[in-house]
Amino acid sequence: MSTRNVEYVRTAMVAAAPPPKDEKSAVAWLRKNLFSGPKDVILTLIAVAIILAIVPPAIDWLFIKASWVGSDRSVCATVVQGGIQPEGWTGACWAFVEDRFAQFMFGRYPLDERWRPLLVTVMLIALLVPLLIPKIPGKTINAVLMFIIFPVVAFYLLHGGAFGLQRVDTPLWGGLMVTLILSFVGIAVSLPLGILLALGRKSKMPAIKTLCVGFIEIIRGVPLITVLFMANVMLPLFLPTGWTIDNFLRALVGVALFASAYMAEVIRGGLQAIPKGQFEGADSLGLGYWQTTRLIILPQAIKLVIPGIVNTFIGLFKDTSLVSIIGMFDLLGIVQLNFRDATWITPVTPLTGLIFAGFIFWIFCFGMSRYSAFMERHLDTGHKR
Repeated sequence: MSTRNVEYVRTAMVAAAPPPKDEKSAVAWLRKNLFSGPKDVILTLIAVAIILAIVPPAIDWLFIKASWVGSDRSVCATVVQGGIQPEGWTGACWAFVEDRFAQFMFGRYPLDERWRPLLVTVMLIALLVPLLIPKIPGKTINAVLMFIIFPVVAFYLLHGGAFGLQRVDTPLWGGLMVTLILSFVGIAVSLPLGILLALGRKSKMPAIKTLCVGFIEIIRGVPLITVLFMANVMLPLFLPTGWTIDNFLRALVGVALFASAYMAEVIRGGLQAIPKGQFEGADSLGLGYWQTTRLIILPQAIKLVIPGIVNTFIGLFKDTSLVSIIGMFDLLGIVQLNFRDATWITPVTPLTGLIFAGFIFWIFCFGMSRYSAFMERHLDTGHKR
């Protein structure tokens, strides 16, 4: 290349030009995403029509015409029904939720002892938040406090009967407190137990493999309500005379075992997705079975099946409502129990209570879903440059 032509050779890439202004406007976004073709126009118009038909009446019923304050059914019933609302009135009865809110949270837990579940909640949040944030150090100590120390402290705080605390039997527990306890124990137990069951199912030892396969297939072959019924009715028949197990403990064991069987299959799917070369590479480094599993295989397998794990957790959280079959009342159960309260019997009370319970369940399930998406992005290093 001649020296006189060097000045025409570019040594750096031209900076990217900004997009045209008309491509960044709201009109451009609408044209690209909602009105890019005849089919999109038709679907957009149908969606808008459905939204206009549903959302305004829902907002009117939920907020504008709703009753927010009151001490009995009169604020949520029409004059003909014995209330104060005009004929033809229809709106949500949030006064019912406000009046029964404490019961929805704690069940029949003694009023002067409710500081104890509140303290347990604060401890749970204080330990859970640092555990969920990847960049905070000290995860080992945090996990020990969360999964070993905290359950023991929480049990003595909630149940009492020691250290000068009043004894509060589990039949008095209820509401969101029961839902969270069942979910926490089920999640904390099902994940490690599911990992062991998945490893056992892939084991080359016939006895261990048979036991794991049998447990998984039997538990997955029956609904959770059957497991809870068996734990509540059949288990006492196999105990020595005079022995008994608390109903709530039976529910905890039943829920944890049920979730662990499904978790085992989720983890097994991740194990099967690991290439054979990973095992061969570990063997070439002289690593034993447990070293290979702990350091190489499980971290990759669990990362692959995060959506399945969280999906199982969400299903477990919602399935806690089935414990009402053994006389325990979670959030949904305690809400439904209050429908029969003569103080609040109105045509709109049941729907309002169910909407409230559904919203609480949605908050927790949506939170787990969003955290799952965050962890997927955080651990997705396979295609980063």
